[in-house]
Formats: sequence, structure tokens, C-alpha cells
Amino acid sequence: MAQWRKSPPSLIALFDAMVPEAAGVERRKMFGYPCAFVNGNMFIGLHQEDFIVRLSEADRAEIGRTLGAAPFEPMQGRPMREYVALPEAVLEDEAAVGDWVARSYGFASSLPVKEKKPRKKKAS
Repeated sequence: MAQWRKSPPSLIALFDAMVPEAAGVERRKMFGYPCAFVNGNMFIGLHQEDFIVRLSEADRAEIGRTLGAAPFEPMQGRPMREYVALPEAVLEDEAAVGDWVARSYGFASSLPVKEKKPRKKKAS
């Protein structure tokens, strides 16, 4: 298995600028990459050189049709449902990134609140 690469500092800075300052938004890391959650549901994140967003079916179809975005696959053949990696052309336009982040936030905000799972007890 190939080792994952760190996200470039410029992409991390873009991510930091895009995380909405809104009620229920929480920043956490997943697999060592920054992500943002609303009501327990991840809606944006980074993975290597990818800025990923969680979108409704209609928005996924639109971004795929108009910008060629593909479903996000952190590992070959293992797509994450509802997530796409923003194409390079979008990442070059901060306003466009902001639009897709807003759509992602809106979609994830409409999902049921995800309850935190209790921590597993350590074996003694």
C-alpha cells in the first residue's frame, strides 16, 4: 500500500479559510487530514492534494457534468458515497470553492444529527 502524502500548505490554508464559522461546526482530523463536521456529519475535508466536499445527488451530478468532478476514492475501488474531490479549476477560484463549501454545508446540515459512539473499553 502506498503511503499517503501530507496536504500542501496552500491547500491547508484554503481549507482553513473556507471552514464556516457557524453553530454546530467542528474541526477534527480524519486519517491525519483536517476535516469539518456539522452536527457530527463530515462535510468538507482534505486528503493528500484533494479538497473533498459532501454533496447532494443533484449537486454531485452538476459538478460531474459541468466540471468533470469524480467521486472521491481515498483508496482505489473504495469510493466514499456523497463525496467528490473539487477539480483543480475550482481550487484556483476561491469564490467557486466557497460556493461548493456552502452547498456542502447546507446538505450536511440537513442530515440527521450523528450521535457520538461510546468509546470502547481498553482490554486489560
